[in-house]
Amino acid sequence: MQAVLLIDFGSTCTKLTAVDLDEAEFLGNATSFTTVDTDINDGLELAKAELKAKIGELEYKEQLACSSAAGGLRMVVSGLMPELTAEAARSAALGAGAKVVKTYSHELTRGDLAEISEIKPEIILITGGTDGGNKEVILHNACSLAATDIKCPLVYAGNRVVADEVRDILSSFDLTVCPNVMPKLGEINIAPVQDRIRELFLQRIIQAKGLSQIEDVISGIMMPTPQAMLKAMQLLALGSKDIKGIGDLLAIDLGGATTDVYSMAGGSPRSAATIIKGLPEPYAKRTVEGDIGMRYGIAGIISAAGIERVEKISGLDADSISHWCDTLQADPARLPDQEEIKALDYALSCLAVEIAVTRHAGTLEEFYTPMGQVFAQSGKDLRGVRKIIATGGSLVYSPMLDNILSYALYSPRDQGSLKPESADYLIDKNYILSAMGVLSEKYPDIALRIMRKELLHE
Repeated sequence: MQAVLLIDFGSTCTKLTAVDLDEAEFLGNATSFTTVDTDINDGLELAKAELKAKIGELEYKEQLACSSAAGGLRMVVSGLMPELTAEAARSAALGAGAKVVKTYSHELTRGDLAEISEIKPEIILITGGTDGGNKEVILHNACSLAATDIKCPLVYAGNRVVADEVRDILSSFDLTVCPNVMPKLGEINIAPVQDRIRELFLQRIIQAKGLSQIEDVISGIMMPTPQAMLKAMQLLALGSKDIKGIGDLLAIDLGGATTDVYSMAGGSPRSAATIIKGLPEPYAKRTVEGDIGMRYGIAGIISAAGIERVEKISGLDADSISHWCDTLQADPARLPDQEEIKALDYALSCLAVEIAVTRHAGTLEEFYTPMGQVFAQSGKDLRGVRKIIATGGSLVYSPMLDNILSYALYSPRDQGSLKPESADYLIDKNYILSAMGVLSEKYPDIALRIMRKELLHE
């Protein structure tokens, strides 16, 4: 047996997954608390001991890892127009696995700079202007940042005409110049920026989190965890050179603080009478709803959905909902150990899925012109997606998963939404997706075969 150990150093837990390369089999997994504040190797060894107790002693050919320890890669994004360069930059950052804490548009103000200093980002991505377009905003923002004491690495991916000037202005900073994320109107080029973000993660952030302490016992930290998830699902959808993928899909990762949604689909308009509004969408797309979560993000769910819908789905009254929400936010680790908490968790899960997928999917607006009826599409058309993957404890362990995931589908309430119309549901019951993203860097065929076995039960 050729065994490989895949490690995910998360913000809260260190998760291990063991696989057999020869048989393309999932062998087992284990979890321990991430001990980033002391020695991260402590948590790793505890998880290894638990895994050994489950599957026995194994000699691992390789130990590969991803990480989102200590909150992931915190980024600030600066662009010109909110719906164009700023959105292209945000898409690049999210696709690289970063956690976008704040996005700024137009010229940075003194208040913006003070806020950035308080945020203490680990990377700042500066964009703005097409090549040969607006120069003034970029130069203003570069000069403004140069006057601060911000020390994190900067990445410039804006108007190439002023790239040399930006380099001179920020010469005392750790600056990387990349190709423009939007070289022409309606054209995005995010791959070079994503590659650089990943390099910075590997070079700097790993050391800052203390992960460099274990470089001698693992084969390498490959990527941020969200990027590993994205890679896994892109491989599952498209397939490898030798193995067929399962086609377009949507995946929902429902956590305690955030809800991540991934879509693997072209999402182009169905009709010739539909025009694209805004930027073209990437095939592999990730969005993060930082206000939507099952414990830390409860207030965001209720604010977005309204207390009346929580009452209707849960069957609880407003006073009971308020009481249990306060209880769960004060004790985020509490499990649904009472019937009223189970009812509340069910309602929160349904609404978190509905809100997150609605925000992720595109929208269609109807217009009438002298030439007749036309439509404007913003975002991706996901109506034809027929596979939805569920991951995250609140989904995987729910006895009512099908009901919860039905909230990811289009309903009459979703006027203009381009959410999936119907779908089969797949469950990541052993939490293998991020591990398979890491494994796919070296063994894509094996990673795909394992995913097909675990998710499709082939």
